[in-house]
Amino acid sequence: MQASPQSLELAKQVLAIEARGVQELIGRLDGQFLAAVELILNCKGRVIVSGIGKSGHIARKIASTMASTGTPAYFVHPAEASHGDLGMITRDDVLIALSNSGESAELLTIVPLIKREGAKLIALTGNPESSLAREADAHLDAAVAQEACPLNLAPTASTTAALALGDALAIALLDAKGFGTEDFARSHPGGSLGRRLLTHVRDVMRGGDAVPAVAETASMRDAILEMTRGRIGMTAVVDANRRVAGVFTDGDLRRTLDRVSDIHNARLTEVMTRNARSIAPDKLAIEAVKIMEEFKVNQLLVVDQDDKLVGALNMHDLFRAKVI
Repeated sequence: MQASPQSLELAKQVLAIEARGVQELIGRLDGQFLAAVELILNCKGRVIVSGIGKSGHIARKIASTMASTGTPAYFVHPAEASHGDLGMITRDDVLIALSNSGESAELLTIVPLIKREGAKLIALTGNPESSLAREADAHLDAAVAQEACPLNLAPTASTTAALALGDALAIALLDAKGFGTEDFARSHPGGSLGRRLLTHVRDVMRGGDAVPAVAETASMRDAILEMTRGRIGMTAVVDANRRVAGVFTDGDLRRTLDRVSDIHNARLTEVMTRNARSIAPDKLAIEAVKIMEEFKVNQLLVVDQDDKLVGALNMHDLFRAKVI
């Protein structure tokens, strides 16, 4: 067997149907969505997300997204809840229950017990008239006109819509809580994302004797030797108080050779680059990357609040730290 042009057309239809299902959610966002946001913002406990079958998979992802964006949440399987896990849910919690039909027996079994406990209920269904929707303190309408499945049976567009609506809720909560980059970094310490958000310039910069630097009065010979010793393609030029006066780079050296006949008698302050690009040690390393890319430089000086030289780094340092 092999794929046919019909397979490609069917795939395009699936994407079109699912995109249309998500697009139609926009017009149905109303006060019920705001009520759901307020219920979670006022929650003193945790957000529990639950669903069975495909809705259960979406529920797990919504819980994960919320937990990583500042809303403590976890998934509870409704069938397991009926056999003891219901004890995880307290009166201070909010339950988000997912069911496209709104009639999932496993959820409807535990809803009265949760309500009796005092926990709040947010229902995310495709049927505003369903039993689950009627019991909810807030209902999120995730109905779709049709599934992307040619048989209109397999949960496809409905699960995509539910997932998108869950993302909308999570991001609305993120914004309402003022959840920022630093908060996000604390939730994602591992992998490349964590390195980009948690690594500061002070963590990757060269310090002490590893920072090439010469005085403003230094000779060209001394500047070249120091640049060679530092092995990062430049040397800082500092005054008597170690404040940065400029930088002398490989590029400056090449330009000097092109236009100065006697390089040994050239004054360093006349050929160096003034207003050198720099960054503070407490800035994120990814900010150093942005500066380098914007100004097309491969090195940065690291200076304190008094513009005194405290370190240096180049693009290779950032590569080694896996920031980029």
